[in-house]
Amino acid sequence: MDGVNGLEKKEMNSKKLKVLCLHGFRTGGSFLRKQIGKWDPSIFQDFLLDFPDGIFLAGGKSDIEDIYPPPYFEWFQFNKGATLSALLISYQAKGKILKDHPPIKFLVSISGCKFRDPKICDIAYKDPIKVKSVHFIGDKDWLRQPSEELTAAFDSPLILRHPQGHTVPRLDEINVKNLSEWTRSILKSSITYDAPGVETWKTEANNANIKQAVVADPKSMEATDSELPMKGMSPPR
Repeated sequence: MDGVNGLEKKEMNSKKLKVLCLHGFRTGGSFLRKQIGKWDPSIFQDFLLDFPDGIFLAGGKSDIEDIYPPPYFEWFQFNKGATLSALLISYQAKGKILKDHPPIKFLVSISGCKFRDPKICDIAYKDPIKVKSVHFIGDKDWLRQPSEELTAAFDSPLILRHPQGHTVPRLDEINVKNLSEWTRSILKSSITYDAPGVETWKTEANNANIKQAVVADPKSMEATDSELPMKGMSPPR
């Protein structure tokens, strides 16, 4: 960034909305960064994306070892990361957790699903989650149906469908436009400052209709994550 020194760049970044990006099963933050890096950079240019590694080192040979060099860290699959994030957002909206943290503004879910434990469901999904959300759902994803069910838990979700499986897809021009408009709406929902250092987060009225964007051309997609067999695995309980 020409003409911008380290301090100025730090100040610019501090004004951006920070996004926590949770990587997939037996991969790492740098791998997810590479996957998301295939998207048009303008989509999240006004956000600060953070790609942490899980704290537990995965053992054995990774299924993506031939695609991306090790080491790998195990934390959540991207679908498990999205599943947990949706739960945390719901719990925060109900005043259960993160009470001193500003309201989480949005969720980007790739193959996310609901927890199935009735005790969790009775709290988390009883009422629509009034937080902006976008959900990527693959036609061949083994978690397609659970992903559909998660969208129903949110108020007016944006659904981006693609013809691939359990992966982070490439975006065609239509979906770049749809996702860009969605991120702009996040920024336009605006942050106002009642006093120095005090943030009041405004919420927008939610659209009553669920928006859906369908990717018709399989060539516009790329399976950048391996189609892991996930034997013996099922959606979270």
